[in-house]
Amino acid sequence: MIALLSGHLAYKSFDHVIIDVGGVGYRLLIPLSTYYALPEEGDVRLHVHTHVREDAIHLFGFLTVAEKELFGQLLAVSGVGPKLAVNILSHIPASDLRTALAAGDVKRLSALPGIGKKTAERLVLELKEKILKAGPPTPRTPLAGAPTTPADPLEDILSALINLGYKENQARKVLESLEIPAGASLEDVLKGALRVLVR
Repeated sequence: MIALLSGHLAYKSFDHVIIDVGGVGYRLLIPLSTYYALPEEGDVRLHVHTHVREDAIHLFGFLTVAEKELFGQLLAVSGVGPKLAVNILSHIPASDLRTALAAGDVKRLSALPGIGKKTAERLVLELKEKILKAGPPTPRTPLAGAPTTPADPLEDILSALINLGYKENQARKVLESLEIPAGASLEDVLKGALRVLVR
């Protein structure tokens, strides 16, 4: 089982990266929090969760141990699969998620895309005690400076929003309604769209 990968960042997109380790490219699915923190190029190190199914093996990469541990805890909740777990971590920092779970904040959790009230209640029911036993939330890790790629190709952002579970028509309308300042990065536009969508 792969638990950690260190190598050259060969490719980076909103939902996955490819890390070149000794000439072998490993594809890792990632949450947006990890995407924002990674450089555009250079050497990186990611904590890895290896998810094995009968028909496939998927690698999930996280910048911090806290995110990886939360991912594993989310997968243990009935009805939560890898895609939903990544989606949750893409929309709320690990420290905030721990706080919401420990406080039983169903309202905050149910506001996350793809999480209804029943799922939020199940998350609290199955994880609250585990979070409380683990101690206080880990402080949020500051993110590295965001890249400054011009926000011309909005199709990349639209694709990222669709991958996060939003309907194409809904995501497209939000992107069209945004006032995008000159020189805004893709990350800035994506964050702006997510702020509107999670209301």
